[in-house]
Amino acid sequence: MGDIARSALAGAWTVVVGWILPTALNVSVFVLAVWPSLKGTAWGAKLWSGNVPPLAVGVLAVSVLLGLAFSALQNPLYRVLEGYALWPSALAAKGCARRQQAKQDLQDRIELLRLERQPEDQLTLDANARLNGLRANRRIARAARRDRRRTAAQRAMLRERLARYPIDDAQLAPTRLGNAIRRFEEYGHNRFRLDTQVLWNELTGSAPEQVRRQVDLARANVDFFVALLVGHGALALCAAVALAGPRPDVPLLLTAIAVPGFLIPVWYRAAVSATDEWYAAVRALVNIGRKALAESLGLLLPGDLTAEREIWALASKVSRLPHHERAAGLDPFRAQPPRRSSPGAEEL
Repeated sequence: MGDIARSALAGAWTVVVGWILPTALNVSVFVLAVWPSLKGTAWGAKLWSGNVPPLAVGVLAVSVLLGLAFSALQNPLYRVLEGYALWPSALAAKGCARRQQAKQDLQDRIELLRLERQPEDQLTLDANARLNGLRANRRIARAARRDRRRTAAQRAMLRERLARYPIDDAQLAPTRLGNAIRRFEEYGHNRFRLDTQVLWNELTGSAPEQVRRQVDLARANVDFFVALLVGHGALALCAAVALAGPRPDVPLLLTAIAVPGFLIPVWYRAAVSATDEWYAAVRALVNIGRKALAESLGLLLPGDLTAEREIWALASKVSRLPHHERAAGLDPFRAQPPRRSSPGAEEL
């Protein structure tokens, strides 16, 4: 019972931090900035007339309900922000092309800095040609002038930004958040051929509790900023609607539109940065949890990485595709059941 209670409290805490708390902030701003202009409307007066609970209780109740609703809708919300849902095909293709160019530019800037640190007389012909080609690229050369003035710590941020992209260009998403999340969705498959998207429940069900807890807490940080920016968008929309009311407080409503509109890109960038901890937690989940996953599936991990990649490729296909005779390739890696001794042997 204690483990069940701790698990329930841990799950409740991530919902409170990730969705209810930012929703409460948005609802509070709505009550302070938008509600005074809506109280003059007929439906607004009717809503708050009669026996109305204290304002704080009403704000808390609405925040909890909306926070739970956002938590239930988190997958559709993430899909929109990642560029997978409600994006026209042409816009999604254009976004992927922009992200691919941004990734290539970061790679070129890092390579240019690396080549410039080496003495030119020690460069090979290919490296020297590559250096001259990068310097001839106006876009890279313009960025390189700024990069040369950066400190070593600031230059390391370039590698951090590059690490927020998936390794495989075919996995690129149209948005920064989509790529930052996609990089750890492909981690298990890229390293071990373990499709974590298919075997996620099995992986989290067999991994150590502390590792699962780290994943939940890291995701709650991203959820917090996602809930903030979604709520800011709804707040700005409500303020725009309130401008058409009978007695709008125009300066206050314009502020309620401008400030959230300014902060939405800030929260989006914060959500992208917060995925770094999420990535580290999922990486630890894959690195540590795959041994327990193999044991829970009745498999034995071999000592060589090539054979392990073959195991996870087959195990992922068994879960994703209908049964096929090729699944028998897992038989050499299946754990043998313990032998049962015969009654006569036990008597002897």
